[in-house]
Amino acid sequence: MNSAHLSDHPLGQHKLTLMRRKDASTSTFRTLLSELSSLMAYEVTRDMPLQDIEVETPLETMTGKIIDGKKVVLVSILRAGNGFLDGFLNVLPGARVGHIGLYRDPKTLQPVEYYFKMPQEMDERDIIVVDPMLATGGSASAALTLCKGRGAVKLSLVCLVAAPEGVARLEAEHPDVRVLTAALDRGLNERGYILPGLGDAGDRIFGAK
Repeated sequence: MNSAHLSDHPLGQHKLTLMRRKDASTSTFRTLLSELSSLMAYEVTRDMPLQDIEVETPLETMTGKIIDGKKVVLVSILRAGNGFLDGFLNVLPGARVGHIGLYRDPKTLQPVEYYFKMPQEMDERDIIVVDPMLATGGSASAALTLCKGRGAVKLSLVCLVAAPEGVARLEAEHPDVRVLTAALDRGLNERGYILPGLGDAGDRIFGAK
């Protein structure tokens, strides 16, 4: 599982544990997700290229570093991926946002597409796909394939919790995509839910069943 990187920052692990609690309220879950996604935004952008520019400080001229001109696109896998956006946009306020609507067929566990809207010039941008749960990997793999179909080259996937089955699928189908997760859990149950997991992230974010 060389493509998966575990973000084990103590603050992130603390917040994720609080999110896992079944009695965490919708408000608490949303707040923790926003805070944790900001931490993960720093982690996934760690290797963004920099360029030197000359700036005037109040005292003298110096050479400083800024992020290279390439723009970032955040791609939310609906609906739960939207829970990541506030935290990421706090760190990357200039990022553009795309949306992919996918749901998992409860019988086949395969993804079904119902919506796709992306910014232009995907080939010139760093693409960060966000979805709280990487379970079977079907939806994530389908989303990455759709992005590549629009020309995306440099892609990362960020999730809260991943199952080994999902990581293995992405490694087989998208070995060029970096996966960042806050936890690698034990595995999947017969319904394709992650164990121990944190339940249905979308339901917990939006207070729906």
